[in-house]
Parts: sequence; structure tokens; C-alpha cells
Amino acid sequence: MPRTSLSPQVTLRIIEHIRTHNLKRGHHLAAQALADSFRISRGPVNAALRALETMQIVRSEPNRGYFLARDAEELGEAALAADAGIAGLEEEPEEKVYFAIAEDRLSGKLPDRMSESELMRLYDVPRSQLLRILHRIIEEGWIERLPGNGWEFRPLLASRESYEQGYQFRAAVESQALLLPSFRIDAAAFEAARQEQQWLLDGGYRTASRTELFRANTGFHEMLAGCSRNAFFIDAVRRVNRLRRLLEYRISLDRTRLPQQCREHLTLLTLIEKDLRHEAADFLRVHIEGASAIKSPHIGGSS
Repeated sequence: MPRTSLSPQVTLRIIEHIRTHNLKRGHHLAAQALADSFRISRGPVNAALRALETMQIVRSEPNRGYFLARDAEELGEAALAADAGIAGLEEEPEEKVYFAIAEDRLSGKLPDRMSESELMRLYDVPRSQLLRILHRIIEEGWIERLPGNGWEFRPLLASRESYEQGYQFRAAVESQALLLPSFRIDAAAFEAARQEQQWLLDGGYRTASRTELFRANTGFHEMLAGCSRNAFFIDAVRRVNRLRRLLEYRISLDRTRLPQQCREHLTLLTLIEKDLRHEAADFLRVHIEGASAIKSPHIGGSS
């Protein structure tokens, strides 16, 4: 049976998903795809979709599933939170365990290698739930499975010094990627990025989850690197983003800086579209260095 206690929380996450991606009326909301994205079973997703149908946010079609009944921009956050009865809800249980593992790893409480049974005892979770969380961490690139039931954590940017070095690397690589002869604008990707950044600027930054904010930010920068058409630059940007993921989650709760971040992202798109790539490269370097200057002081001393 579905875990009905999760339904209100999943309802909120689906709303956040709709708004983050600026989905339009008629968009197909595939239950399995949502379940995979949220790292949960289909039961809570189906229950949440039924709740959204009663709120006339989605509509169902026999043998086809659920489709959006409104554009994302029509979803008013205050009214939706009240109608869904989800204001003030805590994070889902699996999210709590995920962030507990992340915090313990960053603080040095977890050794490099652990068994499933040790993790189950430490976080008081059943194996099925633990495996869902660990597979999410595999996809994020900071743990890998060993033969048998062992797991090994991969290196992270865990100190202030390494975090700042990661930003120095990004500033050099990402700005240079804009100047490569192979750089070509991906018009569809630029338009999608502009819509997402504008939605965040218009208030989405207040309601998006920590995970969605990180994905929106890294997705923007990886999209720009992708336009370089150089696999080495693309891989370098993706790798450093994986390494800094957990520290970003830890310090991303201060959202007051996010509107300026979005405005700078929009400025970057405009400069590149005007073929002012040298100006864009300089702007991107200052943008990344500025983010480092704001965030680094919130990380513990170098080690």
C-alpha cells in the first residue's frame, strides 16, 4: 500500500517540479519518471497526482496517465500550499537520512568504507530504504559499491581550501570554454535556461528544494560548457560540480543572494547571444569568483 503520510510532501515536490521546469498545460506527468526523479516508489506519486487532480492542477486520461491542466506560471505558491495542506511540512524521511549521511561524511564522522549493515544500524533504516538512498548517492558521484555489501565514499571538497581551489578551477575552465573556436550556441538550451532562471528570479528561488536549486545552478553552468563542444571541458566542469555538491547543499539555505545569481546568469546569456564572448568570459570569471567569496566564509577552516 502507498505510504499515505508521504502524499502531501510528494504533492509539494511535484508542484516544485512543475514550476522549476516551467511546464506547460498538457504536459504528460509520467508517474514512473517522477518516482525515479524523487527516489521513491510509485505509490506516493500516484496518491499525490490524485490529490492534484482534485485541485484541478492535473487531469487524468484513461490508459494514458496524468497531464497538466494549467501552465506552471498559473500556480500561485500561497494558494497551492494552503489548498494542498502542506505548509510547514518537514523533509521526507529519506531526505532526512540522505542529508544526515551527507553531513556526517562532511564532518568526518563516517570512515571511507562501511557495510550496509553498519549504515542500517547507524541511521535506523531498513535495507530497501537505505539502498534507494545509496543509489541516489551513486548517481551523484560520491559513493561507489564494493564487492559484497561494502560501500566506499569517494573524495569530496570538504575543506575551505579545497572548496576555494575548486572555484578557482571553475573560473579558469568555464570562462575559457566560452572562447573556444568550437563554441556554438544551443538555441533550445539557451531558451530553456532563460525560462528557468527567470522563473527562479520571479520567486521560484523561495520554494525550490535544495536539490532543485543546485541542479538549476549546475545545469546552467554545464549547459554553457556543453556549448564548447569539447568533451574535456565538459567532463571537467561536471566532475568539479560532483565534488562540491555536498558543501553546496550545506550552505545553500541562505537564499537572499539567489536573485542576483539569476540576474547574472541572464546577463551571461545575453552577452553570449550578442556574440560578446570575451566580455561574457570576463563576466563569467567574476561571477564564479564572486560566488566563491560569498560562500567560502561559511565553510570550516582549511585542512
